Amino acid sequence: MSRGARAVVHALGGVCVLALVFGLWGAWKVFAPAASVPSTAQWRQAQARIQQLEQRVATLSRSDQISRQANGDLQNALGERDEEISGLRADVAFYERFVGATAQRRGLAVHELKLQPRTDQAWHFTATLTQNLNRGAVNRGRLQLSVEGTREGRLETLDWPRLRQQPNADGMAFSFKYFQQLEGEVVLPPQFKPLRVTARLQPDDGSRVDQSFTWAEATATGPAVAPAAAGGAG
Repeated sequence: MSRGARAVVHALGGVCVLALVFGLWGAWKVFAPAASVPSTAQWRQAQARIQQLEQRVATLSRSDQISRQANGDLQNALGERDEEISGLRADVAFYERFVGATAQRRGLAVHELKLQPRTDQAWHFTATLTQNLNRGAVNRGRLQLSVEGTREGRLETLDWPRLRQQPNADGMAFSFKYFQQLEGEVVLPPQFKPLRVTARLQPDDGSRVDQSFTWAEATATGPAVAPAAAGGAG
């Protein structure tokens, strides 16, 4: 083949290649998916949807918080009711033990003595007095406390006037048929270490009754046996 013929063939080949390339490029432009460009309306719809979802999340979060709080309040209320029921059952057992038909007959006594700290030296006491020996009879008299302990290595007993910080302090009056609670305050001197507390009952008609409790027993935590409202039961 001559040199001129070869040039013609090469030229025709280049034209064919260019035609093929342009053909493929045109086909890609026709059939390729166009880039998705959101319109202004679509953007606004998306923003509105986001706001709706955020509001829903906030609402659900608040509802969950309210539900948790309500559940906590319910649990606390149930706990309080359980404590109240337990206390009422203890009160019923106490009443039956002293005023029931099968109750053991006992004379005037200090059924329980409890002390709770108010300050480093001041103490609040609750004394539960009982009797069911003379049913229907009213017991009247006075209660006094005394505390034994040590101060600076020496034994010392604090009588009622010193505990009340009143030189002429009289005992606390009681009057009841079956049981009564008396409450008051006593004050211990500085550096005094109590060991034992004694409750003294002096009835208007009858013999004196003394009952002692260790300080650990009197200050042990625990609910009182009978409610204060029962004081002076008649």
